[in-house]
Amino acid sequence: MGKEVIKVRGGRTLSGEVEISGAKNSAVALIPASLMAEKGEVVLEGLPEISDVETLMSLLNDLNIKTDLEGTVLKINAEEAENMPLPNTKVQSLRASYYMMGAMLARFKKCVIGLPGGCPLGPRPIDQHIKGFEALGAKVTNEHGAMYLVAEELKGAKIFFDVVSVGATINLMIAASCAKGRTVLENVAKEPEIVDVASLLNNMGADVRGAGTDTIKINGVEELHGTTHNIIPDRIEAGTYMIAGAAAGDSFTVRNIIPTHMESLTAKLEELGVKIEIGDDYATITKPDEYRPVSVKTQVYPGFATDLQQPLTPLLFKADGVSKITETIYPARFRHVDELNRMDGKIEQKGGSALIYPSELKGADVYASDLRAGACLLISGLLADGVTTIHNVNHIDRGYTDIVKKLDTLGADIWREEISAD
Repeated sequence: MGKEVIKVRGGRTLSGEVEISGAKNSAVALIPASLMAEKGEVVLEGLPEISDVETLMSLLNDLNIKTDLEGTVLKINAEEAENMPLPNTKVQSLRASYYMMGAMLARFKKCVIGLPGGCPLGPRPIDQHIKGFEALGAKVTNEHGAMYLVAEELKGAKIFFDVVSVGATINLMIAASCAKGRTVLENVAKEPEIVDVASLLNNMGADVRGAGTDTIKINGVEELHGTTHNIIPDRIEAGTYMIAGAAAGDSFTVRNIIPTHMESLTAKLEELGVKIEIGDDYATITKPDEYRPVSVKTQVYPGFATDLQQPLTPLLFKADGVSKITETIYPARFRHVDELNRMDGKIEQKGGSALIYPSELKGADVYASDLRAGACLLISGLLADGVTTIHNVNHIDRGYTDIVKKLDTLGADIWREEISAD
């Protein structure tokens, strides 16, 4: 049995248009939230065509929930849902499977679920989730590598998050939607995906106010019902293509974006010298003759997204001077550095920072350690002299719809290839 790699021959100019898919980080929360609809069907429109969606559908199927996916439209009927333990193998492939905890706790008042996996980005504890569930009245225990959550009933509570966490904010917002009384979540994350999930919950009959600010108030309701919801565009996918255009594009247009979601990246690209024209739902990117060095510090939204730190790195090799990236969200998120060194990229990482020196990249065999490292290596391949072979492409397929096809349409010399497994 062979395994698949992606190969890129660098040096081509990207031009034309690319359409951005629905947000991965919304989809992985919207699908679990849908299991709370006790009556009617939830229809999610504009989903990305990625493997994470298929994993979550499979988890719903394990709970006797009917799912029907056609292209980017997923229909979910959870009227006959049954509470079952969720197997470790599926849960471990996807960190966002933890959203099943909040949804199942709200629907069934108990659940058993394996510990979540996903991209290995160093310590990413779920202690804020557990603290929140306990505040709502659940008992949470860890037995033999699985989480057991039980509550006689969920009661509204005031919960202050010690650290700003997107996952904990969404999970507690989902769980509190059907808790008795009012829940107030303070020091919450403000990401657009949180607003998107709140919008779905409200369309299902929940009463969630304040998503997008640092305090969310939820008045619990008896039950939720079906609805139709159109997912927001993926700002990380959009950012990845904007960076690709900044590195190798000539009048290259990224469509189906929400420009306000892209402001931290747009500002940084303009600081680099990239020309950007912003429209209502698009950005046209033109690479400059010279790139200026920049300093980037990842922050919670609306700051510079940690998910775009790795894709941005190859572009900084083109700058006329030394650039610096400081990672404040996941300080261990530098597993791409060794791979860039293989491509003759001069980059020094110490602690939570990296210095990026002007470099001419050369094609090499490289390995994607996680989703966004994979995007980084694809962009590096576009810039490199010769052919770059990227291994572990399953990471890339978890978060990008048809990325090889999209880049090929834009003029990249890129293809998938089967190689022997040894």
